[in-house]
Amino acid sequence: MTYTLPDLPYDYGALEPYCEGRVVELHHGKHHAAYVKGLNQTLERLEAARAREEFESLVGLEKTLAFNLSGHVLHSLFWTTLSPQGGGEPDGELSDAIDRCFGSFARFRRQLSSATISVQGSGWGSLAWEPLGRRLIVEQVYDHQNNVSVGSVPLLVIDAWEHAYYLQYQNRRADYVENVWKVLHWPAIQGRFARARELSFRATELPASSTLSERDSPNGMAEMG
Repeated sequence: MTYTLPDLPYDYGALEPYCEGRVVELHHGKHHAAYVKGLNQTLERLEAARAREEFESLVGLEKTLAFNLSGHVLHSLFWTTLSPQGGGEPDGELSDAIDRCFGSFARFRRQLSSATISVQGSGWGSLAWEPLGRRLIVEQVYDHQNNVSVGSVPLLVIDAWEHAYYLQYQNRRADYVENVWKVLHWPAIQGRFARARELSFRATELPASSTLSERDSPNGMAEMG
């Protein structure tokens, strides 16, 4: 089972003027593709280590696996978080949960924007569902995998790596983040929220339908889109 680069659900230029087509093409076709390639190569190296029962390099391989797999997951989420028909605010149960956890949509938006803009170096801003407390939280993700609450489920992510915006916005990360809000695809985010709330840490028996099936994809988050 190998990971593959998912196709975008829109043309490269569909998010203009907020995200230029040349930037989206480079971001998806080069940077995201590099994480997929690195992920598959790391899995091959782990397989070889298991076959030889030589695990001296395991620490480095596990770190590389986490970096590339998280990069693939977050980018796969990011592309389906955006839409040419995006923008506005969520409604329904997600809107109610945002009001309950953050006080209002405006306060949530300011917190997530600030978290994304103030990432030191490379990283992401994320709205996530925390299943133990059953609440929404905002997270700063450093690189792709650091500073993340264990068990949290990302619902909405904003890429703050320079390759996501620098060719268009230079060092104006705040302008880029402001424009991302204009293309956020709330139906997809609301769908992830509905599924994430089904996750529980309670010690219960797994239903028969929870076993690995042909629907499971090595692309990991495909069902979350």
